[in-house]
Amino acid sequence: MPTQLDNALEAIMGELTKEGQPFETAMMDRDGVPMPAFIGAPPSLAHFFAHFCKENEDVPFIVDGELRLTFGETYAAAVCVAEGLVKKHNIARGDRVGIAARNSANWMIAYMGITMAGGCATLLNGFWNGDELAYGIRLAQCKLVLVDAQRASRLEETDHGANLVMIEHDAPAKGLAGVWKAPESFETSVAMAMLGTLGAEDLATILYTSGSTGQSKGAFSDHLGVVSGVMNYVAQSAMAKVLLEGQGEDVSAQPCALVAVPLFHVTGEIPLFLQSFAIARKLVLMPKWDATEALRLIQDEQVTYFVGVPLMSYEMASHPERDQYDLSTCKSFAAGGAPRPVEHVNKIKEAFPGGFPLLGYGLTETNAVGCGNFNENYLAKPGSTGRASLPLVELAILDDDGNPVAQGGVGEVCMRTVCNFRGYWNNEEATAAAFTKDRFFRSGDLGYVDEDGYLYIVDRKKDIIIRGGENITCIEVEDAIYAHDDISECSVFGLPDERMGEVPAAVFRMKPGRKALSAGELRAFLLTKIAPFKVPLEEHIWITEDVLPRLGTQKIDKKSLRAAYTELMAAA
Repeated sequence: MPTQLDNALEAIMGELTKEGQPFETAMMDRDGVPMPAFIGAPPSLAHFFAHFCKENEDVPFIVDGELRLTFGETYAAAVCVAEGLVKKHNIARGDRVGIAARNSANWMIAYMGITMAGGCATLLNGFWNGDELAYGIRLAQCKLVLVDAQRASRLEETDHGANLVMIEHDAPAKGLAGVWKAPESFETSVAMAMLGTLGAEDLATILYTSGSTGQSKGAFSDHLGVVSGVMNYVAQSAMAKVLLEGQGEDVSAQPCALVAVPLFHVTGEIPLFLQSFAIARKLVLMPKWDATEALRLIQDEQVTYFVGVPLMSYEMASHPERDQYDLSTCKSFAAGGAPRPVEHVNKIKEAFPGGFPLLGYGLTETNAVGCGNFNENYLAKPGSTGRASLPLVELAILDDDGNPVAQGGVGEVCMRTVCNFRGYWNNEEATAAAFTKDRFFRSGDLGYVDEDGYLYIVDRKKDIIIRGGENITCIEVEDAIYAHDDISECSVFGLPDERMGEVPAAVFRMKPGRKALSAGELRAFLLTKIAPFKVPLEEHIWITEDVLPRLGTQKIDKKSLRAAYTELMAAA
């Protein structure tokens, strides 16, 4: 039976979504299927930014090293970027504008400016190498890419076809000089004009997702999907705030979050960055993950909320200097992007007794919404990703034909919401395969729902490794290995890892008569082909003289290899 907390949360959400309330919902037609949607949600990100930045104009927003900006100052900078994109670079409504840069205030301002100009914010993976970045740019047909020095150097001598404009990580006007133009007045600015023309069905974003076919796909969303995804998180935050107030908690302090995940990932984009506008939350950036620095920033900036891949909160919980910092303001330690090992849940609660671990489950294609497991319920069911997120998410466990499985049975985890993406850019076949006829998105994850409505993920249909929140497709790494002329066959699979969740591993066999490669030599070869995070460490690369095991379909039996080498590593 649902817990007392579940019942309380449902009752609160029921009040928040009633007629005339802030999160009132009504059924709308989306691709011929009725789905709940927020009546009062802004029609586009441009409207979203304009409304909440005005409402929170003088409230502190971004802390990026020595740079501090209010919501009003951030919006004013984005107005100038939107003006420059249209007036200096001729960006038109729907044009794809890429961002290839590390996290910074200027990354955020660039994102805002692109969408406020009517462009499509195309979030390129900052961990990619030059060829991968070039592929992403070509795939989305980016007209312009805002790029920092590190990513620009990777793109040298690649065929990307876009106009590159430098983005620097310092003061906004200087760091975005290439796309900066102050309008004569706000009333006649591009940003103001777009408020009259940009609508819910206009193209808003493209994010990249690793699929089982190897090369990344560009998942595109309209403004309705992105804004709805954000507002579903805002509704959840409002629900939690009402609950805490009812329990006598003081929730008057400004919320503050530490930004330790990439903004080009959907977890960084939607629940962290975009949600902050609506809940007036301060964001504190750290350019590179460091557990000690994270503890210092939580203390000095009065951080109330932390989200990262599971290893981050675990590293803080197990940090030898943790007790030297006052971390009492931080009440939530959330994880997303990868499963959190069960043993980490209790460790985090023990390390931060005044807070709670949280877990979210969502995908790029769902604009981060899905399920959530909170507080006492997470401690009671640490192996679950939680219940469907109210009020928009409809969760289903379906078989291969799209039919519901029996309650408690294992099937593919599928979700239907107005938040879901619209498709994969220039890939109609993959788009069609991603949805059932009733418009449920097929996640590729296998799971079941228990009698209390809690989702448990048990496996993946897709051949993907999740390393510290980064998706690695096995076939992409295998393709890179096969590019070596001396290799006959190989298999890439994930191995469990306490810190990263999973890490890539490979076993390979040489062609007859060829000189054997060492693990180090193969790793060095792979580093010239794919991003470093995709390349197995030397100790996770094995050579064999035997033909790799096959299934009845003659495909390599990856499952048995993973089991055998997991056992080998455990015995080492």
